[in-house]
Amino acid sequence: MTRYRPIGTNGRSGAGGDDPGRAGFRCADSHARMPVARDTTGDPSTFEQVWQWLQGHGELLTWLFVGSLASLVLALALLPVLVVRMPVDYFAAERAPVRARRSAGGWIAAVLKNLLGALFVLAGLAMLVLPGQGLLTILIGLMLLDFPAKRRLERRIVARPAILAMLNRMRARRGRDPLRVD
Repeated sequence: MTRYRPIGTNGRSGAGGDDPGRAGFRCADSHARMPVARDTTGDPSTFEQVWQWLQGHGELLTWLFVGSLASLVLALALLPVLVVRMPVDYFAAERAPVRARRSAGGWIAAVLKNLLGALFVLAGLAMLVLPGQGLLTILIGLMLLDFPAKRRLERRIVARPAILAMLNRMRARRGRDPLRVD
């Protein structure tokens, strides 16, 4: 018959220790340790902790909801305008980007356009878990941003059949030709 003796947290013999959750029994014949079940009746469950956090941060959650709703409305208002105004070959592989010199006003407009694009990308990422059209909002933001490999990323997103079909339906309602993606 195997005999067990109580150990504390410091590994020496004795009953208990300073942390009863780490106490256990050590087999007299080996160095193996048999843990003792902890009493968790006083600890709140994970669900209760999350619920308490949510109740304590109601104002933050309200602002997140309002921001998500506002970005949804803004995306729904701007999406048709942007989709209808873009050229048919906007996503075509052979289309070369147009580079032009910018004046001071042009640079300010470019910075504002990039800030708006970043806002849309962040709102789209949030909408992946909050209410709203996350992928479409991200697409609008990407179209507004200027960064390396932008065209490749846009074409990859638009090449998804569901997104391309939705964009072409918007264009068809306004009498425009469908977008061409190579």
